[in-house]
Amino acid sequence: MFTLSEAATNARPIDNKLITGPIASTLFFFAMPVLLGNVLQSLNGSVNSIWVGKFLGENALAATSNANIIMFFLLSTIFGIGMAATILIGQSIGAKDVDKAKRVVGTSAVFFVILSIFITALGAVFTPHILVWMNTPTEVMPFALDYMRIMFLGIPFMFGLNYVMTVLRGSGNSKTPFYFLLLAVFLDIGLNPLFIFGMGPFPEMGIAGSALSTVIAQVVSLVLLIIYLYRKQYFLRIKRDELYLLRLDREILSALIKKGLPMGLQMIVVSSSGIALINLVNTFGADSAAANGAAMQLSSYIQMPAMALGAAVSSITAQNIGANKWDRVHRTTLIGVIYNFLMAGVVAGIIYVFNREALSLFLPSNGPAIEIGIQINNRTLAAFVLFGVYMVVAGVIRSTGSVMVPLLITFTALWVIRIPLAYYLADQYGFNALWWSFPASFGMAVVVTCLYYSFGGWKKAKMI
Repeated sequence: MFTLSEAATNARPIDNKLITGPIASTLFFFAMPVLLGNVLQSLNGSVNSIWVGKFLGENALAATSNANIIMFFLLSTIFGIGMAATILIGQSIGAKDVDKAKRVVGTSAVFFVILSIFITALGAVFTPHILVWMNTPTEVMPFALDYMRIMFLGIPFMFGLNYVMTVLRGSGNSKTPFYFLLLAVFLDIGLNPLFIFGMGPFPEMGIAGSALSTVIAQVVSLVLLIIYLYRKQYFLRIKRDELYLLRLDREILSALIKKGLPMGLQMIVVSSSGIALINLVNTFGADSAAANGAAMQLSSYIQMPAMALGAAVSSITAQNIGANKWDRVHRTTLIGVIYNFLMAGVVAGIIYVFNREALSLFLPSNGPAIEIGIQINNRTLAAFVLFGVYMVVAGVIRSTGSVMVPLLITFTALWVIRIPLAYYLADQYGFNALWWSFPASFGMAVVVTCLYYSFGGWKKAKMI
């Protein structure tokens, strides 16, 4: 992998192991910082949930679960633009066209700023209405509103940090994002109790303090990351004489919208289905909502290998597609699927064996919510391993610019199968039965995606 100093000297990446190195080890070492970053983010969320659930109560924990699904929905709206930029940068670098990669950085940065400000304004206005629509329990509503008001202030910085990290991964650098994500997580974890309980000179803010800690951590990490990249003269930085690149280039903007919009819609489909599911869960009361929040915290650890591998194979295959090395693309797909079964399967097995102990980290050990959470995990853990297969294969397909079929598969799996099935099972057989909708929907997504990978025309797609 090229170094920062080499990039500064030669103005282009050299010795790019993503397109020349051994595939198994290259994928592993590229994916590991992404995976560790996902672990850190989930650990951060888990520690924050422990502070909130254990010391502020189950209503506060349910509030963060409801609020976080809204945040995920809003982040989804710009996810596609980031993915499209990552693929364009990867293909450009694979083709050794650094100038084009910089054009992508300039256009996508401006577009990200505009979108983040617009989404922040929309979210600030409509959050109370969304919480009502989600059937948020009355006793949970004040906590959720306090939490969300602070979180919305930090959206531009959260979006900005995520954007810079995706650009770096698209260029073949997965280590630097990890280091600054590590900084953000440590800051968030350290500040949480200070603002929640009002320790020392810090004000006592309750659940709002948890949100403020997250915002401060994101701001500090983003600012320091940008300073670091410029001091190290990273080869994709926009220099003073290149400020003209900070504009909406029509060709690149068209690709970002045409390819990014379906990928963003795919994430919106995922997040909106999560809102619909929480809407159903909330009708069963605060205990069920809290149990679902704790179970989802644990399931996020199973999804982390899948998400890391999906992001890694997408970056790696994009560069290999740019270099026209299709044999490496297919071998990367196979190795990615194998890694998913090994990593996600182990995590799912550990959670299954220590089900009660894991849930008790977030829930009172003698309350009814923990029993509900055990039943949720028993029915959903294995399904998230299937989710990983879908993430890897779909990540490879999207790296060519083929984005519509993965969108249609996701929509069918979640809105045609999971949500209707969950509502039907809940109505006919009760709360515990609705969770069988998870293996049904993930199983369908895996089968159809693998068929499209084997026989579809995804290899003919183009980003521009």
